[in-house]
Amino acid sequence: MRSTCPIAQSLDILGDRWTLLVIRDLMFVGKTQYGEFLNSPEKISTNILAERLKRLEQAGIIEKQAYQNNPPRYEYHLTQKGRDLRPLLSEVCKWGLEYVEDTQIPPSLKQETVQKN
Repeated sequence: MRSTCPIAQSLDILGDRWTLLVIRDLMFVGKTQYGEFLNSPEKISTNILAERLKRLEQAGIIEKQAYQNNPPRYEYHLTQKGRDLRPLLSEVCKWGLEYVEDTQIPPSLKQETVQKN
């Protein structure tokens, strides 16, 4: 039987490095196009990026909108469900700043990523 734990269920969707980095780029960096995600410093591969975008769209976290027909090109945007992940990502960022040595907010991230209490 599959676990009904909300943490386990959430990790099924969000529980890998690349998924959270794509969401980070959408939420805090303002990236919307495929090529922009490829230019992130972590250097995601094209096959992984395509799979993560598809997975996030299927989960209702992002939506894609065509901005060019020939060849087809899309922009990706967070849905409300995706935007509601902001507190989670902000807390992960705060935790990393506090407990992971040599961690800092990259200049490319919007400074509201972490709100000091």
